[in-house]
Amino acid sequence: MKIQIINKSHHDLPAYATLASAGMDLRANLAEPVVLKPLQRCLIPTGLYMALPIGYEAQVRPRSGLAIKKGITVLNSPGTIDADYRGEICVILVNLSSEEFVIEDGERIAQMVIARHEQVEWETVDTLGDTERGAGGFGHTGKD
Repeated sequence: MKIQIINKSHHDLPAYATLASAGMDLRANLAEPVVLKPLQRCLIPTGLYMALPIGYEAQVRPRSGLAIKKGITVLNSPGTIDADYRGEICVILVNLSSEEFVIEDGERIAQMVIARHEQVEWETVDTLGDTERGAGGFGHTGKD
């Protein structure tokens, strides 16, 4: 699939690291480093703008290495970029660690997955069909 993209950053376009990769790394596009203090959140620009086809979204997700090693994650994970959005792709990062984290220009800060989606048409009914699970949730299926 081809997707139109404008790259106003000074970094390469996101790319798949391996043949089987689902996500592409997004890089910070910064004039100077950003210090993210413990429990602080900030919006980090990427310098990328794109036009997704209708029926697709881009999901912005945390990078597992940053999450486990540094406590840095994407706050609204997964963030959704809709097909009709034409603004700059930015990433909301939060520091869940007890130490400051410095975000450098070009640092891989998140990953982006392009995914197909459907829009629904609601059908209002009075009852729903029964299932084995029923209304059980929040860990219900893991109980004996």
